[in-house]
Amino acid sequence: MRQARILVIDDDLSICKGCQLTLSGKDRTVHICTTGSAGMKAVERNTYDLILLDMKLPDLEGMEILKTVREAKADTQVIVMTGYSSVQNAVDAMRSGAYDYLSKPFTDAALMRTVERAIEKSLLVEENRRLRKDLSKSAPFEGIVGDSPKILPIFDQVKRVAPTDATVLLFGESGTGKELFARAIHAHSPRSSRQFVAVDCSTLSPGVLESELFGHVKGSFTGATRDKAGIFEVAHGGTLFMDEVTNLNLDIQGKLLRVVEMGEFKPVGASHSRVTDVRIVAASNKEMRRMVQDGKFREDLFYRLNVFPIHIPPLRERKEDVSRLAYHFLKFYCLKTGKRIDGFSDEAMETLTNYEWPGNVRQLKNVVERLVILSDNSTIDLFYLLDHLQMNSLFWSNPIPQNLEELNAAKKHLLKDVFGQVQSAFLIQALKACNGNITRAAERVGMQRPNFCALLRSRRVSTELIKSELREKNSR
Repeated sequence: MRQARILVIDDDLSICKGCQLTLSGKDRTVHICTTGSAGMKAVERNTYDLILLDMKLPDLEGMEILKTVREAKADTQVIVMTGYSSVQNAVDAMRSGAYDYLSKPFTDAALMRTVERAIEKSLLVEENRRLRKDLSKSAPFEGIVGDSPKILPIFDQVKRVAPTDATVLLFGESGTGKELFARAIHAHSPRSSRQFVAVDCSTLSPGVLESELFGHVKGSFTGATRDKAGIFEVAHGGTLFMDEVTNLNLDIQGKLLRVVEMGEFKPVGASHSRVTDVRIVAASNKEMRRMVQDGKFREDLFYRLNVFPIHIPPLRERKEDVSRLAYHFLKFYCLKTGKRIDGFSDEAMETLTNYEWPGNVRQLKNVVERLVILSDNSTIDLFYLLDHLQMNSLFWSNPIPQNLEELNAAKKHLLKDVFGQVQSAFLIQALKACNGNITRAAERVGMQRPNFCALLRSRRVSTELIKSELREKNSR
């Protein structure tokens, strides 16, 4: 169970310290503020499960703070404290959204009972939201498509690790869907009702990234005109996805290690550490063990992050999933654009399946999106694929062969896959130009009809499908 966060706002330091001493424990952390303005800033920067609020403060009225909290942080429970106990005070506080109130002076036992009930209410609200979210899901891993032998074990790993608080390290090439798996882990965890925050560690300079992760205080550097909460504060209680974590420099790696080990961090320019309760899911497309050996990544941080490693295979290793993914994206973009496209021809799907996809699932998604945008037909065929996607780069993406074995393999690939697809496109283009008439198409390209038919059979090109497409296009 995660730690509950409590904030005490009272101008009497002895009451603040007394509440902190009584309530602090393994399951609770307690922060204190002695002015209303300090309390308001703390509420803006952090997420609390419970606030103990004095109704009479030197700079702000407690009722004003209460109303602000109810508007800005509706899930936070508030217990008001007042030395001017009256029925009217209690009624006003409850009408404004307070969970309960305590009359000063109060005993430790009364404080503990009231606080425990309020925290229980806060956690119940959180759990209820999570259950409603689970109920609305149509699939256990929405957005992650596949049933190949390479991907099914990963679903099982996600199901096993998600309910825990273990740190997860996702390995995989760019475009394999690491963030989708991180979101699946979050969605199936007890933190699902809290924030999922994603940060790409490769997009910002080290100085900016440190401020983004840990926040900064006013005046800590040029341009720091106000305090700023970092990602570790924003993501408190939730899940933080750190993509391309190997791009962190060694200095930030050391600070991240402290967060992972102790749950503590220090904003840039701050004199005191702050605490956070964040589950970290990190990801990398690099060989981290090699980086550790080369001194580019801290060994202690690697082992802290590598508690539960999951390797996500590239798309070329799960070719069985290409067709399902292609149709998944087709359906998505047809709904988005309002178009109706029934599917892919056999030849087009063969081309998509045989391609190596160096950009993995992301590249396939982008290809299908462009096909849908440009398509005017009910079926995406090979000729259309070649005509609109400049497929020469799609056919050949491998490096130049380095030896005879690689040269022969490249020749076999070119003859079987690349030239075979060009043959299919050649046949389809000839048939479309002649409205599906085989005899005229053979004459048009300078071939004998029997040879043309043999090539049609070898490439499994359907003349009936082409005629059907042409009739549909002409009827529009």
